[in-house]
Amino acid sequence: ASRVLVVYGGQSAKKSGLLDKVLALLDGAGISHQELGGVQPNPHLGLAREGVKKAIAMDAQLILAIGGGSVIDTAKAIAHGKANPEIDIWECWLGKQKVSKTTPIGVILTIPASGSETSDSAVLTDETILQKRGLNTEFNRPAFAIMDPSLAATLPRRQVACGVTDIMMHTMERYFSHDDDMTVTDAIAESILRTVKDSVFEVLKEPENYVHRAQIMWAGSLAHNDLTGCGTTGDWATHQLEHELSALFDVAHGAGLAALWGSWARYVYKENVTRFAQFAVNVMGVTNDFKSPEHTALAGIEAMEDFYRAIGMPVSICELIGRQATDEEIKLMTDKCSSGGSATTGNLKVLHRDDMKNIYRMANR
Repeated sequence: ASRVLVVYGGQSAKKSGLLDKVLALLDGAGISHQELGGVQPNPHLGLAREGVKKAIAMDAQLILAIGGGSVIDTAKAIAHGKANPEIDIWECWLGKQKVSKTTPIGVILTIPASGSETSDSAVLTDETILQKRGLNTEFNRPAFAIMDPSLAATLPRRQVACGVTDIMMHTMERYFSHDDDMTVTDAIAESILRTVKDSVFEVLKEPENYVHRAQIMWAGSLAHNDLTGCGTTGDWATHQLEHELSALFDVAHGAGLAALWGSWARYVYKENVTRFAQFAVNVMGVTNDFKSPEHTALAGIEAMEDFYRAIGMPVSICELIGRQATDEEIKLMTDKCSSGGSATTGNLKVLHRDDMKNIYRMANR
């Protein structure tokens, strides 16, 4: 590439000196570049559209993201828009247009969380109507990702905890299924979950711990590159429910997942009690009650919520936003998640409109 659009978030890339270092390297290689900053959590469609215009005007040959999931997902949207100038990128996220080509995407990862550096997914939020949508396509896979754990050493504690929650949830969304015969895939998933669960405490205690930061960063990529879902049918209901939560209240994605997961789990666990009991024993270290798999399963759900509490994550909507959601807000989230009652979500248990509302209400404590 001889022309690069560099995409980044707030001030951290500047303050750390990373942005200047990258730009100097590009200059040294004789590569022209322009920059687009200001990406926010729950990345906004408006900025992505601005980036598309800039990429087209400069005829960018590479979109380079410096940051975490929101920056990378914005870069993906810009890449698709640059390669397909005849369509509006939001049409792709709404499923009205199909991505058939894109511009190469590069990543310099600074926040281990979303796994967007290796995944086929990207989310965008239309901030004008508070609608958040995800897009899955092989064209979302970056051409390369540079992963240096030391770049994450200055992350605030809450951002570390949110990132770990996201990593674990990407694995758990694939893990909780009706596919009980994928022994190797299960073992990989359980190992990733245990490793991240242990490493986060070491990083929170010692931010400069390179080894444990490396474990978390590598796990983030493995959790969302489809390895942990090989041979299984993922659920993804918690993610879909959370998209409406973060779109409405503009909360961190990881924190929203933590606030909803326990309620979702208690609502659906009877669909595969054995799977929840296996998670409890193999991941959370719960003693197996052979006489009552249901007791083991419920103990595992509680242990997971205890873990969230231990790293400073909320386990309810009330803890997340500082108050209970109103009936009108729950109705709004339910309507959007179910597309007005016409869509379902989830695979372990297919959730209809009333199911979604029930889970929001369970979590609203």
